Amino acid sequence: MSLRPYLDKFPVLGERVYVDPAATVIGEVDLGDDVSIWPGCVVRGDVNSISIGARTNVQDGTIVHVTHEGPYTRPGGLPTVIANDVTIGHGAIVHACTIDEFALIGMGAKLLDGARVSRYGFVAAGAVLSPGKIVGEGELWVGNPARLARRLSDREIEQLQYSAQHYVRLKDRYLGMLSG
Repeated sequence: MSLRPYLDKFPVLGERVYVDPAATVIGEVDLGDDVSIWPGCVVRGDVNSISIGARTNVQDGTIVHVTHEGPYTRPGGLPTVIANDVTIGHGAIVHACTIDEFALIGMGAKLLDGARVSRYGFVAAGAVLSPGKIVGEGELWVGNPARLARRLSDREIEQLQYSAQHYVRLKDRYLGMLSG
């Protein structure tokens, strides 16, 4: 695993965290307990902070970054805040946004500056969530630019919970292989 400082900022890892050897975590990044960062991910907290909550999984090839403070950005820039029990699918780009509990970001989706995905929100594979857009609780957004498609069913909400739990179990198997 590649954990690297940026200036005087170092990644902070909770208990039972798995960062794959082919992933990179840089700078002011706080990973909660049971987080998993899979192969090819880059989590770069260089010009602002990144917080990833407990039991969240960031799947292969995902990029998580932030926005700096500057003349064309918001005062203080924008961090990335990812809550507990979130699933971020393969190849997503998560940039300077907020993702609430049990949300799912589909494979190849892009979340741009200031966007927010509320609890049990679902951004479909390949969707592009424009800057400042808000996905409401239990909503499915699709397309480019992403738009509301419909509300999630109770079964789909259960699947979001399952996804987070499944990746904790998978992460534990990987950690077990590393420890012998």
